[in-house]
Amino acid sequence: MTAQSIAGPAIRVQDLKKSYGKLEVLRGVDFDVVPGSIFALLGSNGAGKTTTVRILATLLKADAGAASVNGFDVVTQPANVRESISLTGQFAAVDEILSGRENLALVARLRHLKDPGATADDLLRRFSLSEAGARRVSTYSGGMRRRLDIAMSLIGNSPVIFLDEPTAGLDPEARIEVWDAVKELASHGTTVLLTTQYLEEAEQLADRIAILHQGRIIVNGTLAELKQLFPPATVEYVEKQPTLEEIFLAVIGGSDKSEATGTTTGGRG
Repeated sequence: MTAQSIAGPAIRVQDLKKSYGKLEVLRGVDFDVVPGSIFALLGSNGAGKTTTVRILATLLKADAGAASVNGFDVVTQPANVRESISLTGQFAAVDEILSGRENLALVARLRHLKDPGATADDLLRRFSLSEAGARRVSTYSGGMRRRLDIAMSLIGNSPVIFLDEPTAGLDPEARIEVWDAVKELASHGTTVLLTTQYLEEAEQLADRIAILHQGRIIVNGTLAELKQLFPPATVEYVEKQPTLEEIFLAVIGGSDKSEATGTTTGGRG
């Protein structure tokens, strides 16, 4: 059972600092995340994204500053923070010998839920994995494993979930599968903090985007607000060419994907 939510931002970060020896990783990071929203922390490798998530998840202590999750201070109330969150790292933490359903039911039993089987079936349905639920995870595609990993992190109905580089290493088709899963989370009221180095991923998913560069947030706003930072575009009439991703998905065909994964690909949101 998760800790009771307290009114206010789902996540609050104030002047967060962290160094490793002489290397300053975070140099005064500030941002708030509204409950039920998707917040993207965008930055290149080494920008400090994972360090920020580890501090918020109580896995690492900051040198200075303050942070709270679900209203609980990460330093003085770490147990309450852990009860309020789920964390999905950069690599899927699933047991390949077990089936998808067995993975979910196992976590449900560990969390002492009354009906692990029903919980597993519900999550398989939510993440379009019902047809593959009885199969060993070793037979799953990368996108299916990632969706299962995210589904496992939801067991217990944590109000806040951290997704650290959720599509790293996935092909374009699998990335879209994971995007659909993240949108599904937010539609159920879960607050999502997403770290990514992919600009298109932040553009597709986030209600709000913060760009982390050299240990500082250099810009923070909605996509529309970020676009206002640039001069008005010059209107030119050119023939629209399909993107490589659109070509890729058109060539492989939606029916092939359905047969391979037991899911269908939604439109680009």
